Amino acid sequence: MYYVELLLVGLIWGCTYAMMALGLTLVYGLLRILHVAQATVFTLGAYIGLLAANHTGSLAAAFVTGALAAGALGPLIYRLVYQPILDRPPFVALVASIGVLVAMEDGFRLLFGPYGLSFENNVWFTTTYSFAGMTVNLVQVWMVVAAVLLLSAFAVFATRTRAGVAWRATVSDPAMAESFGISVTGVRYVNFLIASVLAGVAGVLVGLLNNLVEPGMGGVIAYKGLAIIVLGGLGSVPGTLAASLVLGVVESYGTVFLDKLLDRDAIAFLFLIVVLMIRPHGLLGAR
Repeated sequence: MYYVELLLVGLIWGCTYAMMALGLTLVYGLLRILHVAQATVFTLGAYIGLLAANHTGSLAAAFVTGALAAGALGPLIYRLVYQPILDRPPFVALVASIGVLVAMEDGFRLLFGPYGLSFENNVWFTTTYSFAGMTVNLVQVWMVVAAVLLLSAFAVFATRTRAGVAWRATVSDPAMAESFGISVTGVRYVNFLIASVLAGVAGVLVGLLNNLVEPGMGGVIAYKGLAIIVLGGLGSVPGTLAASLVLGVVESYGTVFLDKLLDRDAIAFLFLIVVLMIRPHGLLGAR
C-alpha cells in the first residue's frame, strides 16, 4: 500500500507539471518560442493566490485570483515582448524571455520581499481523507480536482469549439488559416491566455503543496517544463501530458530509493537525460 501512495503522490505532481508544461507546448506549437518567461507567470499566480487565500480564507478564491492574474500577464508578455520580434531568429525571443524571467524575479523580491511566504490556514494541510488504506490531505485533493477540471476543459476547448478548431488550424498552417478568415493574432492571444491560466493555477498548487511561495520558485519548474516538452516530443500535447505524469511518478519513487544520492530535481533531470539518450525525438514525437 505504501507504494500505491507513492504512485498517487507522483501522479499529483505529474498533474501539476502537466499544467505548466502544457502551456509551454501551446506556445511552442504556435510560435516556435521557448517561453521561459512562463516561470514568472507561474510565480505571479502563486503570490496572488496566496494573498487571496490568506485574506479570504478560501482556496477557491486563491485559484480564481491566481488564474486571473496569470491570465492577464501572459498576453501582456506576448504583446510587449514577443510580438515585436516575431520576424527575428528564434534565439532572439529566447533571450528576451530569459530577460523577462530575471527582471520579474527581481521585481517579486522588491514587491513581496526576498523571503518566502506561507499560507496561514493550516487546516488545509491537516484535514485528511482516507480511502482504500491511503491517506491524502485537502491540498492534494484540490490538486487533483483542479488538474482534472482544467485539462478536461482544455480538451473540450480544443476539440469541441470553433475557437479550438481555429487554434489547431493556425498551429498546423498559419497562412492557410489566415486565408480562411481566422485571426492569427487573436488565436495567439487566446493561446497565451490559456497557457498563462494553466501556469497560474499550477503556481497556486505548488505553493500549497510546499506551503511556500518565493520569488525564484518558478525557475526549476519552468526548466522541468521545457525538458518535459522535449521528452514528450516538441509540440505534442499528448506527449507532454504523458511525460509529465511519468516524470512525477519517477520523482516520487526516486525520492525513496535514491534519496541518499540525489534530490528530487536531480532525479528528474537524470531521468530526462537517460530517456532522451534512448529516444531523442521524445516519447510520442516523430523521428
